[in-house]
Parts: sequence; C-alpha cells; structure tokens
Amino acid sequence: MQTDSKIKKVLVIGLDCADPHLMFTRYYDQLPNIKKLTERGLFGPMESSMPPITVPAWSCMAASKDPGQFGVYGFRNRADWSYDKLTIATSLAIKEPRIWDILSSAGKKSFTLGVPGTFPPKPIRGWSIGCFLTPSIDSNYTYPPELKDDIAKNFGEYHIDAKGFRTDKKDWLLKEIYTMTEQRFDMAAHYMQKCDWDFFWMVDMSVDRIHHAFWQFADPNHHRYVKGNPYENAIVDLYKYIDGKIGELLNLVDLDETAIWLVSDHGAKCMKGGVCFNDWLIREGYLTLTTQPTQPTRFADVQIDWSKTRAWGEGGYYGRCFFNVQGREPNGQVSQKDYDKFADELTERLTSMVDHEGKPMGTKVYRPNKIYRKVNGTPPDLIVLFGNLDWRSVGTVGNPTHFTFENDTGPDDANHNFHGIYVCAAPGMSKTGRQEITLYDFAPTVLTQMGLPVPSDMIGKNILD
Repeated sequence: MQTDSKIKKVLVIGLDCADPHLMFTRYYDQLPNIKKLTERGLFGPMESSMPPITVPAWSCMAASKDPGQFGVYGFRNRADWSYDKLTIATSLAIKEPRIWDILSSAGKKSFTLGVPGTFPPKPIRGWSIGCFLTPSIDSNYTYPPELKDDIAKNFGEYHIDAKGFRTDKKDWLLKEIYTMTEQRFDMAAHYMQKCDWDFFWMVDMSVDRIHHAFWQFADPNHHRYVKGNPYENAIVDLYKYIDGKIGELLNLVDLDETAIWLVSDHGAKCMKGGVCFNDWLIREGYLTLTTQPTQPTRFADVQIDWSKTRAWGEGGYYGRCFFNVQGREPNGQVSQKDYDKFADELTERLTSMVDHEGKPMGTKVYRPNKIYRKVNGTPPDLIVLFGNLDWRSVGTVGNPTHFTFENDTGPDDANHNFHGIYVCAAPGMSKTGRQEITLYDFAPTVLTQMGLPVPSDMIGKNILD
C-alpha cells in the first residue's frame, strides 16, 4: 500500500455535474486555479455509476459500492413490488459505510457540507450539513444539531439548492445560483478554519443547475441555440467564478500537508428531447389503459388495466422499465419461466428504436443483475438510456407523439453524461498528468492517502499505487 506521511488532511471540493470536456478542454485556459491543481497531480474524466445520476452516484463515490449494493437506483425508488409505492432515497436508504463512517471508526474527524445523500444527517465523528434533499431549513439538517444555530447566526438562511431551477425566469435563476454558490463556498471557508478536521468534503450544486437551465444558450449543437444570445456565456462565467472560489479555499490550507481533490458525480451533454416511454409501450402492446387520456397526464393519474399490462416505464434522465411479473406484482402477467425471453424481446425492441426522423437512436439497455455485484431493494427490470443519454425518459401518458421537445417537469436543456471530472493533487505524488479513473477509485485512494487500509469489498482501487 502506497501512502505518504506528509499528508495530514484531505480536502474534497465537489461540483455536481462538472463536465470533463468543458473543464479540461473548452474552458481550461480560463480556469487558472483548477489548471494549477491539474499540473500538480492527476486529473481527467472520472467514469460515473450506472446510471450516471446524482443519487446514487455520490454515495457510490463515497463507499466504492454500486447502486445495486445500495438498492438505490435513483431519487425515487419502488418501495416494494406493488404498483404505486415510491420512496425518496435519503441517507436512510444507504446502509453501506461511506468514507466518513470509516474515518470515524478510525478516530478521524470529518466535515461534510451538502454532499448528496447526507440528509437526514447521521452521527459521525465530526460535523455534517445536509444536502439538496433537505426539505426545508425547518428540518433538522445538521449534526450535531446545534450546528444549525451556528449556520443561522453566521449565514442566515441556509440555501439548500437553487430554488425552481426549471424555469424560464433566467435572470432570476442566475441570481439564485450565484447566491447559493457564494454561500456554499463561504460556509466551507468558515468551517474549514473553525473546525479541527482531518477530512473535509463540500459539494456545490450550481454547475448541475446551470447546465440544465442554460445549455441551449451555450451549445451550438442544441436545437434552440441562437448565436449571440444574452446567456451565451452563463455557463463559462459560472465555471470561472467557481475557479476563483476554489482559489480562496486553497489559500486556507497548507498544500505541503493537504491532499486536494476536485470531483463531480457525472458530466453533462446536449439533450435532444424526450421519449414518451409509456406512450411507446402502449403503442407496442406492452401497456394497456382502461381510458386513454386526451392530454399529457401523470402516469400516477391514469387507470391501468394490469390484467393486460406486461411492462411500464418511469421518467427521468434515464428510463426505468418494470415488468408485471407473475408471483411478484399483484396482478402479474409475465411468467417467471418467460422472464428472460421477455427481457430479451423488449431489449431488442428498445435498442432498435428510431427517432422522430426515422434514424437509429442508439439506445442502450442494461439488466441490473448483469451489471451490479448484488441487486438489493426493488430494482427496475431494465435500465434504458434513450439515444445513449441524448434523450430523457418522459413518464407521462397521452402525448401527441412518442417524442417531445418540451420537458415534462419544466425547461431543461441538458442530460447527464457518463464521465464526471476529478483532480487529485497531493504532496509527495510520484506521477502527474491526465489519467481516466472511475468514481469507485476515489474512496480507496483517499483512505490510502490517510494511511488507512482499504476494505476488501470496495470496488475501486488506489489510483496512486
């Protein structure tokens, strides 16, 4: 095991959705603090989890475990095999130890600030401030509880997230994003100086929010892009602002004894539109309604004839397809013996889909039991990446066509991409340069840097070994 006795602390700066092409190519020369970090260590694209979404990706990074091991496949998950019970994946859904739990057991103090998957906060050796899933500032969102009063005293209202980021009020939204980002970095700077920590991990959500809200204004490949529009530089301006805030944090630590990580959970890409998954399943004969709606309607609000339904879909940045299985769902129609045959049939139909212009979409389909080490909880039967993430999944029913260019949950221009970013700069590093890793490699490497053994059940490896 390679370690370096010079490393006394580890600082992790998380930027949800920060994209490797934007950060390390398109905007690279405009980000001097990030550029200096890359010159001191390893950096590059960091492969995300499958699916590449905020929940569960950050927890996958923190535990070096996959979504199937958590039994968490997105923000919302089926609570059981009934048709209508869904749960939100808070910290209570994560049963595997994450890096701050391991550090606590080793007697080291951690401070987590806004790391997705940390609300409600669990007791750790140190301090924790809840993530964007915190329902309101009236919630008990800190550990220890009195930390909440300290936040109110020093910062006023904790800006949990950029409120209502799916909106056409772009000027208003930009102010929300910058208000959240400034406070998040100011809080990090404050508690980095006030608290005696060994491991500090903050996450800012602003990059994700600006990608989803402003991608059409910055990407010439987006179908709504207009050259010279007033928001053309909104994304690069935020990257530059964050670069400056990162520089301020770096001035607060001793770089001769502190390992610095810059990480994101996934990247971003242009979103062409949405596939109306359930409307497609109806057309193909897999899903039957008792009454067809005349306008786009939430799936939860339509009447389904389960006696004639074999599959249905969930919306989101990727599609989740569930089978109506005999002996599993209440009114199952797909027999256990035909399960694999049915999965292959539906996979073939999905992967051969064509888009609104009749061109092959390149849709990718995965079966959880083929890609995860374990499959806990109530997983989807198929993970569907429409157009390999060029299109999102739309869950509503009653759309005029199977394709839409309006998002069902509000304006959204970007989908997630398979690779986030990482930079690892630490004293005593023997190699530097560009190198691709996976997010599962993060926790084993940090534990090694801190002189601790890596649990044998972690998926990743120490990238410095």
